[in-house]
Amino acid sequence: MKKIEIKNHKIISQIKLSNLPSRIDLETGDDEVKVELRKIRRKLGKLQDTLYAHGKYSILVCLQGMDTSGKDSLIREVFKDFNARGVEVMSFKVPTELELKHDYLWRHYLALPARGKFGVHNRTHYENVLVTRVHPNYILGEKLPNIHSIEDVNDAFWDKRFEQINNFEKHLAENGTVIFKFFMNLSKDEQKRRLLRRLDLKHKNWKFSAGDLKERKLWDKYMECYEDAINRTSKAHAPWFNIPADNKPVARLTVATILYNTLKAYEDIKEPELDAKTKANIEVYRQELNNE
Repeated sequence: MKKIEIKNHKIISQIKLSNLPSRIDLETGDDEVKVELRKIRRKLGKLQDTLYAHGKYSILVCLQGMDTSGKDSLIREVFKDFNARGVEVMSFKVPTELELKHDYLWRHYLALPARGKFGVHNRTHYENVLVTRVHPNYILGEKLPNIHSIEDVNDAFWDKRFEQINNFEKHLAENGTVIFKFFMNLSKDEQKRRLLRRLDLKHKNWKFSAGDLKERKLWDKYMECYEDAINRTSKAHAPWFNIPADNKPVARLTVATILYNTLKAYEDIKEPELDAKTKANIEVYRQELNNE
C-alpha cells in the first residue's frame, strides 16, 4: 500500500482548489485500507491516554466540507478506539437565539477541549466565513453595530473577520492547543452520487434534505469561499490539510495518519513520573496490599 505523506496534504502556500485532488490512489483495496485504519486508531487511542496523563496539550480537530463529504462517518471510524473521557465531539448547526446574543466565536470558545483531551468539531468557526459569505443576509441576524444592510457586509467586513479568526487560533496555539483543520475535498460528481444514494436507499432517506439541492446550486460560490478562507488562514500554528474525500475509507485513514504522525513527534508528550517519595515506597505499598 502506498504511504500517506503529510507533506502531500498540508497546505503551506497559496492554492487553487481546482488543482487539489478529491481522490487519491493508495494502490490497494478498501479492505486493506480499513485494516490499516484499525491499526492507526488503536495507536491514536493509546497516544490520547498519554496526552490525558500529561495534561498540558489539548487537540482541536476541525472538519469542514460540503454536505455528504463524510464528516460524521469519519468521526465514528477514526475515534472509535478512544476512551470516551478523552474525546468530545461538537456539531455546530444554525446558531440558536442565545448564541446570536453573543459574538460569533462565543459558542466555539465554550466547546474548546480541556487540556489532555481531543475536541472534534464537525463544522466549525469557519461556517462564519463560508455559509455566511455565500448567504450574507445571515450576518444581519447577528445584529452587529454598524451593519444595517447587506451593503455593509463588504470586503472590509470579511477582512476583519478573517483577522479575528487568525487571532483566535493564534491565541489557542500559544496556550497549548494543537490545531488540525481538515478540508474534506469532495468532488461535485461524488456529491451527486451520494445524494442519489440517500434517495435510493430507504434507510438513508432521513439524511436527505431538499435544502441540500439548493446549496448544491451554489457549489461554485462555496468553492470560491473555501479557497479564500484556506489561503487566508492556513498558518504554521493552525494549518489546513486537503483531504481527498471521494473515497471514504481513504479519507478516514488519511486524517488518522496525519493526526498520529504529527502528534507522535511531540517528544514532550509523555506520562508523568511518580514523585520520588511514592517511587521509593512502591514495595511498601505492594506489601500493604498483599497483606490485607
